[in-house]
Amino acid sequence: MKQLGTLYFFCGKMGAGKSTKSIQLALDKHAVLLSEDEWLSSLYPNQIASFEDYLKFSTQIKPLVKKHVQNLLCVGTDVVMDFPANTQKLRKWFLEMSSEVNARHQLIFLNLSNEQCLLQIAQRRKEQPERAAFDTEEMFIHVTNFFEEPDVSEGLNILEMHGKK
Repeated sequence: MKQLGTLYFFCGKMGAGKSTKSIQLALDKHAVLLSEDEWLSSLYPNQIASFEDYLKFSTQIKPLVKKHVQNLLCVGTDVVMDFPANTQKLRKWFLEMSSEVNARHQLIFLNLSNEQCLLQIAQRRKEQPERAAFDTEEMFIHVTNFFEEPDVSEGLNILEMHGKK
C-alpha cells in the first residue's frame, strides 16, 4: 500500500509567523507549499481591499484547494499549507481534507502574545511596504477578535510553539 502524504497547517494570530514557518517547514520536509496569499493575489488581483473581501474570495477557492491537496496527499506528497487555521470551523476544513483520504495531519500552533505579534507586524511593514495598508494594529485587533485557540477536543494533532519571551 502506498504511503500517503502528511498535511501540515498553522494556527496563530496575525503576525505570529505562519508564513515564515510554513516556508521553512516545506523546505525541511521537501513538501509542496501552498500559500493562500499567492492563490488569492493570482486569482483575484487587486480585488481584495477589505477583510470582508478576503473572507469572500478565501471561501470561493476552498473547494478547488481541497481537491488539489487531497490529490497530492494521495500520491504520497507532503503538503504545507500557508492558510490560516485560526477558528474551529477552518480547522475542521483542514481535518476533513486529510481524514477523507486517510492522510496524517499536523497542526502547528504558534502561540505568541499580542505584543509579540504586533512587533512582528511592525517589522513586516518595514520589509514589505506593499502590505502596510493591511498590516495595521487596527486590522490585527479586528482579526484577533475571530481567533480561537485550538484544542485537542477538535481531534487534531497539535504541536504548540511559543515565541521568544
